[in-house]
Amino acid sequence: MSKPVLSYLGETKLALGPAENAEGQPWRRAEADGVVWLVLDCADTSTNTISASVLEGLNAEVEALEKSPPKAVVLRSAKMNGFAAGADINGFREMTGEGTVDLLKQGHEVLDRFEKLPCPTIAVVHGMALGAGFEIALACDYRIAVNGAKFGFPEVNLGLHPGLGGTYRLPALIDPLEAMTMMLTGKTAYTKKAKSAGIADVVVEERHVEAAVAAIVAGEVERQKPGLKAKALQFDAARGFTANRMRSETAKKAKKEHYPAPYALIDIWEEHGDDRKEMQKAEIESFAELLKTETSQNLQRVFFLQQGLKNAARGEDGIDHVHVIGAGEMGAEIAAWSAIRGKRVTLGDINLKPLGKAVKTAAKICKDKHLTSIETRDVLDRLVPDPKGYGLAKADLVIEAATENPELKEKIYADAEGRMKVDAILATNTSSLRLKELSSKLKNPNRFAGLHFFNPVSKMQLIEVVRQDGTDEGVLERLMAFCGQISRLPVPVTDYPGFLVNRALTPYLMEAMVLMEEGVDKAVIDKAAIDFGMPMGPVALADQVGLDICLHVAESLKSSLDKPMPEINEKLRTKVEAGDIGKKSGKGFYDWSDGTPRPDPDKSGPDDLTDRLILPMLDGCVECLRRGVARDADEVDGAMIFATGFAPFRGGPMHYARSRGTDEIRNRLKELAERHGNRFEPDPGWTDL
Repeated sequence: MSKPVLSYLGETKLALGPAENAEGQPWRRAEADGVVWLVLDCADTSTNTISASVLEGLNAEVEALEKSPPKAVVLRSAKMNGFAAGADINGFREMTGEGTVDLLKQGHEVLDRFEKLPCPTIAVVHGMALGAGFEIALACDYRIAVNGAKFGFPEVNLGLHPGLGGTYRLPALIDPLEAMTMMLTGKTAYTKKAKSAGIADVVVEERHVEAAVAAIVAGEVERQKPGLKAKALQFDAARGFTANRMRSETAKKAKKEHYPAPYALIDIWEEHGDDRKEMQKAEIESFAELLKTETSQNLQRVFFLQQGLKNAARGEDGIDHVHVIGAGEMGAEIAAWSAIRGKRVTLGDINLKPLGKAVKTAAKICKDKHLTSIETRDVLDRLVPDPKGYGLAKADLVIEAATENPELKEKIYADAEGRMKVDAILATNTSSLRLKELSSKLKNPNRFAGLHFFNPVSKMQLIEVVRQDGTDEGVLERLMAFCGQISRLPVPVTDYPGFLVNRALTPYLMEAMVLMEEGVDKAVIDKAAIDFGMPMGPVALADQVGLDICLHVAESLKSSLDKPMPEINEKLRTKVEAGDIGKKSGKGFYDWSDGTPRPDPDKSGPDDLTDRLILPMLDGCVECLRRGVARDADEVDGAMIFATGFAPFRGGPMHYARSRGTDEIRNRLKELAERHGNRFEPDPGWTDL
């Protein structure tokens, strides 16, 4: 949800009925006119999560409601950011074996009894209702969605499927195919979609919540009924055919051995989709088994890595006005995203055409992020094209996003410093240039740092916050907090060629180019990386990043690193010179006119193909750790996962290295060095891991 919406909700009191001033943890209870309101308000947190104590509290309330049923029961949240974010992941660590099954059975029993109460039960959902929070809402007879609400099952991102009844309650409520798609992909249903799908019975603004509750209590709202498709899929043959199609579609995106949860869900739905009792039993058993898998353990690790990076971004940034210099692809997205997250933004460029295009980019991102027309209007009001650079004088943060030309950047800095506020921060989005060189002529280098965003900014969560010698600590703290304010994950790094991510990623991309020079088909190369678990292969990724950027970074690293880098493919230079620079031009090594390429070769590559791609990336990470570019292995893992998509189910490159064995990897690198050259020589840092 965008910051303006949060601000609006903060100014608008949540309708909590008689429970507005009630006390109690985690459930606040109050009754008026025969209607009981149970308001979830978990202690010491801004976000509700579903823990054992939440379910125990609900169980106590159910016991009282069973003894004295009211006219109706209303469930909602007292937290401004939503109903509930899902299960308390910390609790997963304590779940083992039969204990997991017992806890799940207890949770199911509570929701089953709540579902059977002899009075209407109503969930009022604002913000997010995810995972176990969504499952509690599904146990209600009715769901009122406050405009902006979203529903979803992100459990697949933890190597799991729903475990509190979602596997059978959602398919019983809406089109089973839509229900399965939500569970298999983790996709979210926003307000309009939730209403059309049948998840939400009523959609209202916050000020109309109590009226909607009254209408339901009065019997003026009809419950959703299963459609013809749900009835058809009660038959084994229809469900079997559909399940096979689901497996086929799932296999295109994830291998069973890497991500077993979607396949487990399909299996239990195919076998028990016509029998709720058996489906419930199978759901519990399957969830408990999945929780023990290496995939789930590693994906939980990724979740906590994400939380660690979020925690590093806490605090106030003191940045209300951002001025972005350069309205190219990156600058436009940085400006748009900052405006979406509630910042006032001025966007400067000497040319008017890219400024107009940038406004269109912002509108498109708003649409992609499901912002309403009013929210989009507010975003575009905050984003001001500024060809004369008037915003420089008012900005708290100036972000330079010009092309990778040191002389041009120096000119920009000289002009900016003369117009900026004394306490304003100047940051560069450079991906490859050294900050110590860029800052050499600055009057106030202590207020200069790097903010390295990744493309596309609206989708990539990571930002490298780059420290140069002499950068003020307070500046770095504000930049870390700024990343948090715009809902991005910061990782602090020092000024080093390629910083962390590009230093580790570039050998991976360039080795793919070497392999192509050796005659290995690009589809074979990319398929090997995808089979390892990468979201796309290195050749396709180079196209997506931009071949011009890849070439520039590769040349920069080749000239500035002590360690040999792969030779730069002449085909790469030729394509850049011809303007075929990848996705943004429509053509690079692949033709992107039909969307993202999906390589499916019928031949294989050399036996060391995967290691030639992946191990240099790991070696670059080790080098960055040894040189103090990154603070620790966890931040390296988080950075590589959230910036490059490094196989999440493997837990990050350093975690993978330790799991595979650092000695084994070091010896393998030595073998590759003997076969293919000294660019594979292992970094000295391997001996310290």
